[in-house]
Amino acid sequence: MKKMIIAGANGFLGKYLCHWFYKQGWDVVGLSRNGGVASVAKSVRWDGRSQGDWAAELEGAELVINLAGKSVNCRYGEKNKALIFQSRLESTAILGEAIRKCENPPRLWLNSSTATIYRHAEDRPQDEASGELGEGFSVEVAKAWEKALHDSEVPEGVKKVALRTAIVLGNEPGSVFDYLKEISWLGLGGRMASGRQKMSWIHVDDFCRVIEWMIRREELQEFYNLSAPNPTDNAGCMAEFRRIAGRGFGLPATKWMLKIGTFVMRSETELVLKSRWVLPGRLEEEGFRFKWAEFDEALSHLESRPGTG
Repeated sequence: MKKMIIAGANGFLGKYLCHWFYKQGWDVVGLSRNGGVASVAKSVRWDGRSQGDWAAELEGAELVINLAGKSVNCRYGEKNKALIFQSRLESTAILGEAIRKCENPPRLWLNSSTATIYRHAEDRPQDEASGELGEGFSVEVAKAWEKALHDSEVPEGVKKVALRTAIVLGNEPGSVFDYLKEISWLGLGGRMASGRQKMSWIHVDDFCRVIEWMIRREELQEFYNLSAPNPTDNAGCMAEFRRIAGRGFGLPATKWMLKIGTFVMRSETELVLKSRWVLPGRLEEEGFRFKWAEFDEALSHLESRPGTG
């Protein structure tokens, strides 16, 4: 059995990956700080910043996927900002150190990044070739995260790839899909602010299929945009969520309403107001084919198939 290590395996995406690759015969090991790893995987504790017994699991593994990091769905006070930075940079650095010490290191190291690294874009899409990096806290986090991966010294033959991932859609508790469907059902699923801000996304199955595709390839570039080829905008996104929630109307939210709402929910307006218009240029150029390229079809499929994996 081929073995993979998933760091940060207790989140929605980590659990989904555990189930996906277990069904394909992989030996899956999930690293987490507080447990909660899918039952199909071997659960191993780590603190995400120091060496420990967990590092032995990397010996002979084919693949390491690092998803670890404090959620950005919080208020950006100084404490949370520090935790967001530290959880990403420390986990990336300590994985690099563990891989460097392996006698039989993993062949491939996939490390999370984010499509938020690009600027607010309503004028044109951003791909890997011509995309422009943005400014602000979230962008600085993404830049530092990718730099931590780039600077990690690993044995020759270990390929490192940053995954600039858009919003991952999966019908799972606590996910973006779950939240937007819930507020739509409550009658609050109208456009947010102008509604023109772009929303790049990827179906969770296609996220897993991209990982499979990368495992099979001999040549990979340093970073890829993981997003469907047909982004929607906020107004279109909310219209589709109202459809699957069975609601013909959704109360729109102005910027001042969003500021109040995100304050109450301990979140930030950037998460809904920034226009993320990101395209998967490299994936398509190198032959990857998306199963779920249209937003409405992706939502309908997810609605019909709840549950992990």
